[in-house]
Amino acid sequence: MEDPLYTDPSLVAFYDAENDGGADHAFCAALARGARSVLDLGCGTGALLAGLSNPVRVGVDPAGAMLDVARARPGAEGAEWIAADARTLRLGRRFDLVMLTGHAFQVFLTDDDQRAALATIAAHLAPGGRFVFDARNPASREWEEWQPHNSRRWVDHPAHGRVEAWNSAICDETSGLVTYGTYYRLADGRTLSAQSRIRFTPRAVLEERIAGAGLSVERWFGDWHGGPDGAQSPEFIPLGQLSPA
Repeated sequence: MEDPLYTDPSLVAFYDAENDGGADHAFCAALARGARSVLDLGCGTGALLAGLSNPVRVGVDPAGAMLDVARARPGAEGAEWIAADARTLRLGRRFDLVMLTGHAFQVFLTDDDQRAALATIAAHLAPGGRFVFDARNPASREWEEWQPHNSRRWVDHPAHGRVEAWNSAICDETSGLVTYGTYYRLADGRTLSAQSRIRFTPRAVLEERIAGAGLSVERWFGDWHGGPDGAQSPEFIPLGQLSPA
């Protein structure tokens, strides 16, 4: 089921206003140095990939509205942009770096979806290449911050001006599935909204799935600043490669 947060152009227009791409972009840009080829799965509006200068850059996202923004970015002309699902993508090419940022891994809601996405990473990773992705730690209970009383904020949008925004969220802790709403109240009184679902997965499960895909983790990070991984770290960020044959 399509998520209007990423497929409705009126909502996609808010994406960059709310996601400035800080530490994760810097971390991945450092990984990309010296790599000939980079594959960005779930590239969104393309801010990360368009900012790189690698000879081969491929961005993949299932949402055409996000890719429309990506293709119009400065630097986008040197990249290839493909509308496709990371669960089924098979380009027949391998890359020195495969990345999946912005918590895009969490949109894979089922066990099979997660396995399929990791299999795609393995299928496109060159020998000696590296992969990286991020997922929020369930122990951080970040969804508790996504409530109307503590998520209300103002977003400066280039077309709509100053817009009031807030979230709501409900977690099914048995499955780890969080359903959250995103709301933008425009100056004319209209409210744009979307309902989204993501999955919070324990690290032990991620470890098992990564190994099952033929991948090996070199190091786990707890945040995009390179902080240590731990039971209470906000993120699970595996950096790794193909498992030895």
